Amino acid sequence: MPLTDVACKNAKPREKPYKLSDGGGLYLLIQPGGAKKPSGPKWWRLKYRFDGKEQSLSLGVYPDVGLKTARERRDEARKLLAEGINPGDHRKAVKVAKTISRGNTFEVVTQEWLENRQVIWSPSYRDKIFRRLEKDCFPWVGKRPIADITAQELLAVLRRVEKRGVRETAHRELQYCGQVFRYAIVTGRAKYDVSRDLQGALLPIVKGHHAAITDPVEFGAFLKVCRDYQGGHVVRCALQLAPLVLLRPGELRYAEWAEIDFENAQWNIPAKRMKMKTQGAHIVPLSRQAIAILKELKPLTGRGQYIFPSIRTHQRPMSDNTVNAALRRLGYDKDTMTGHGFRATARTIMDEVLGIRPDFIEHQLHHAVKDPNGRAYNRTSHLPERRDMMQKWADYLDGLAKSGEG
Repeated sequence: MPLTDVACKNAKPREKPYKLSDGGGLYLLIQPGGAKKPSGPKWWRLKYRFDGKEQSLSLGVYPDVGLKTARERRDEARKLLAEGINPGDHRKAVKVAKTISRGNTFEVVTQEWLENRQVIWSPSYRDKIFRRLEKDCFPWVGKRPIADITAQELLAVLRRVEKRGVRETAHRELQYCGQVFRYAIVTGRAKYDVSRDLQGALLPIVKGHHAAITDPVEFGAFLKVCRDYQGGHVVRCALQLAPLVLLRPGELRYAEWAEIDFENAQWNIPAKRMKMKTQGAHIVPLSRQAIAILKELKPLTGRGQYIFPSIRTHQRPMSDNTVNAALRRLGYDKDTMTGHGFRATARTIMDEVLGIRPDFIEHQLHHAVKDPNGRAYNRTSHLPERRDMMQKWADYLDGLAKSGEG
């Protein structure tokens, strides 16, 4: 006879365990009570046969699992049996899948990806990225298995960032998410990078100055990453020299050994090579750090014309995209830092942090600077002051890079 809720509730413990059968293999097992708890536990069990062997499956404890729920669980198990599936094995498989799923969530994969970036990123920079994703992404997709996240879900997350009026941040976080998805793919946790489907979906960034890192702490972490660059030696030297000379990317990559005056520690660039040709030739005072980088590079490329030659032939300079490509390889997207951004970084920090006279900075950047009478300064104007400025700047960068080690 089928059980009733009243019969289940009124079943009292005995000296030995006993069963109340409901039918279809379902029964309630009443356990003996103890001194501390006279009323023993009541377990729902399902008895079934699989491959000719009798087996038992726990369906929960009464009254947490009521009679109706126990019957539903019995029926689900019998459906599995009808399909040739062992309910006990199925439960174990589901448990394993849930455990694996918890290890494959977007948040877990992101943490693992960031951990693997520690060889090239400082702890402070990794923490900054984590905090951004923790704030903007984890509340909505952090607990989701990364393989189940759709492009529409990710777009909804980034739309919330856009609505705060920070379009660049939304684009930057799309880049980060793309890197997380690609890491999930190579580690077997996902099959597709859904961020690829969102190219062009976000509101465009209002074009302005070249992207640059102007926060000293963040720039220190960036310098540490550049100094640890694992690519070609010539490119690493270019990344290290760029913030020390404040030249435009084209002026840097076309640099010639003939222009370097080691004796006077200066770089003499003819007017024809400068973007602002009407400003005339340009002198770049070279700090001790800049001289050291050039001397390190000279045995490798010093027999040719160019300081930074192409990897294919020394008859041409490096590609105009080489430095930016290296920055992307280091994890800095085009909305965060560019080869041209070193100039903006220097202009901001020299002025706001080091308190250097703006006209000295502008002159070193080879911008149009005029004297009180409206005449353009010549190439040697304020050269002693600019020498001091460039050495002070190089020493400051050394301190930033050291602090960027975390």
